[in-house]
Amino acid sequence: MNDAAGYRIEHDSMGEVRVPAHAKWRAQTQRAVENFPVSGQRLERAHIEALARIKAAAAQVNAELGVIEKDRAEAIVSAAREVAEGRWDEQFPVDVFQTGSGTSSNMNTNEVIATLATERLPEGREVHPNDHVNASQSSNDVFPSSIHIAATAAVTRDLIPALDHLADSLERKSAEFATVVKSGRTHLMDATPVTLGQEFGGYAAQVRYGVERLRSALPRLAELPLGGTAVGTGINTPAGFSPAVIAEVARATGLPLTEARDHFEAQGARDALVETSGQLRTIAVSLTKISNDLRWMASGPRTGLAEINLPDLQPGSSIMPGKVNPVIPEAVLMVAAQVTGNDTTVAVAGAAGNFELNVMLPVMAKNLLESVRLLAHASRLLADRTVDGITANVERAREYAESSPSVVTPLNKYIGYEEAAKVAKRSLAERRTIREVVLDSGYVERGDLTVEQLDEALDVLRMTRP
Repeated sequence: MNDAAGYRIEHDSMGEVRVPAHAKWRAQTQRAVENFPVSGQRLERAHIEALARIKAAAAQVNAELGVIEKDRAEAIVSAAREVAEGRWDEQFPVDVFQTGSGTSSNMNTNEVIATLATERLPEGREVHPNDHVNASQSSNDVFPSSIHIAATAAVTRDLIPALDHLADSLERKSAEFATVVKSGRTHLMDATPVTLGQEFGGYAAQVRYGVERLRSALPRLAELPLGGTAVGTGINTPAGFSPAVIAEVARATGLPLTEARDHFEAQGARDALVETSGQLRTIAVSLTKISNDLRWMASGPRTGLAEINLPDLQPGSSIMPGKVNPVIPEAVLMVAAQVTGNDTTVAVAGAAGNFELNVMLPVMAKNLLESVRLLAHASRLLADRTVDGITANVERAREYAESSPSVVTPLNKYIGYEEAAKVAKRSLAERRTIREVVLDSGYVERGDLTVEQLDEALDVLRMTRP
């Protein structure tokens, strides 16, 4: 029943509720909209899709097991597929900060699909959000399962390919810079020489190890509590429902989803989400290290290191003409900071499980999925807009390597550590090269080493391949 103000009256077990006339949602969703005007942030697109995938699979299995009629199941499947495709995202208005079990968003999904499915049936036939769309399910197993599905999809389809893309870019630069010798640095102070290629190879390895870490967590992330219903016992669920519905979701999504080995662990704890978030934090730390190194090496152009050039992407100052900044590495650093903060939220939320349920599920979902999305975008940006365009200032890098007092290190075996330290200090004080100081100090005349041995020892490129 619609009123003149553009609302209709819906009801649930608590009574009547005024719902916008255009809305596909019903009473419970409307209550949640009114109860949780907190952040304006809604579920991630991937999360809505995962909820819809569960509803479609559940309807198919429920029909096969005789729980609901075939025509209702077909209508639910058709409606759920549209929701999964993103055609009804505006019908999911519930704030992320809601009831901790995600019941409001589960019911939002049930109600929207029920309305869409009812529109597909003959007049007089209806689809009920609880009795039909939510049949054999509970928010307590559906909502956490949807997080695991969405996160598994995002990690495998978005983040891992993006990280592989970044690693490929870094490895190409590693090969390109294989003979570009430069000063190593420890404690931000001069150290023995390395090649720019070795440094970029190290960055690529960091990213590759991040992929390894994600893959190691996937088997647990892809375990679903679906079928446990309210507390993990599977009450109100027909025999065979859980493996059948998970198999159908896996088939529909192409994801390596499996049934939880222990439904009580899977219902009461969210350790796999905490573990995955920790791997995302580690990747964020890696990207922080890489981005900061790139900023340092590109600093200048006159008063910094200026060992490499980053692509010029945009003016860097509203007042200083000609200034250009390392904007992509800076953006990546902000992403890394956000992901690190998100991980803290996930960890705190993961520790909030009590008995048979964690009641901070929506905020865990929001932070985990946001972290995956941000890292995927940032990794591709870093590769495409920065790493691919980096060039080396070869002569400047070599000059640093050759002028560093640390190149005295290979002389230890000829003149000893203490004498080599004297040479390094004199070189620095007199602003002379190590070679000049050694020749001037009589080591060759005394027979400590030959000129040929000196030249070989001070070959900075050779120092990178001892």
